[in-house]
Amino acid sequence: MSMKLIRGVVCLTALCWMLFVAVDARAIPVSHKYVTVNGIRIFYREAGDPKKPTILLLHGFPSSSYMYAELIPLLSNHFHLLAPDYPGMGYSDAPSPDKFTPTFEGLAGVIAEFMEQLEEKRFIVYMQDFGGPVGMRLAVKHPGWIAGMIFQNTPVSLDGWEPTRLKAAQADAGPVTAEKRAEAESHANISRDIFLHQHGAHDPEGLNPDSWAVDAYALGIPEDKRIMADLLLDIPSNIAQYPTWQSYLQSHSPRTLIVWGKGDPIFVPAGAETIRRLVPNAEIHFYDSGHFALEEDCVDIAQQIIRVFAK
Repeated sequence: MSMKLIRGVVCLTALCWMLFVAVDARAIPVSHKYVTVNGIRIFYREAGDPKKPTILLLHGFPSSSYMYAELIPLLSNHFHLLAPDYPGMGYSDAPSPDKFTPTFEGLAGVIAEFMEQLEEKRFIVYMQDFGGPVGMRLAVKHPGWIAGMIFQNTPVSLDGWEPTRLKAAQADAGPVTAEKRAEAESHANISRDIFLHQHGAHDPEGLNPDSWAVDAYALGIPEDKRIMADLLLDIPSNIAQYPTWQSYLQSHSPRTLIVWGKGDPIFVPAGAETIRRLVPNAEIHFYDSGHFALEEDCVDIAQQIIRVFAK
């Protein structure tokens, strides 16, 4: 086959995929809804036919369901999509300390009740950053709910961390001091958010600033900022759960797709390789991007999800 013909085939394939994506993006509208869970008003995005496989999209820090705003339309002809905002993040309420203790166990409880209220008892879970600890807690407590897993830059092992970041996270174990809280609050700000979006991206100037502008809305609310700081201080509880999560992955071997931005300043590619060792049939796709790989590689990630999970 001549190089000219090969280039023609490649271009035609790319054009077909672009047309497919364009049709998908127009096909099904995204709904923006609220539901009250344990007295907390939770915002969520929904799209797709509920009769099709459901994907629960769990966002990271300091983001919200907005991080999936471009992915949802690309998947909505093939799946039923649910993307909630955690309490104190995005557009969800930030409950007072007497109504909600901001821990990852607490987040998992809210999301579990959210899915029960929507009568969703079998779904694929997409996890990024904070979404990993929430999703893995759901999986361990409700293994029958999990039809598949998608990991994006969220580890289940120590080697998934950049070493200095791991050391800093481990230092938060034990009682919360004024110094620890001040450090956590210093990380819940828009400057760190922009850093997480841009570091490792192959085209930082090409990123859509709407992503961190939406995050800035929640970061500017004192009660939201308090909850996010509390969650940062609770990260050692996730590290302590790694052996349990590894055991779950080994014993249940869920259908697994791993999509990982190689330039992430916190979670390194070794974390993806460990997940594949735990689930040998898992697929890994590394991207020349950072912590928020969807910002630059949304189309290819959508394509991989459709290929692996669509019926």
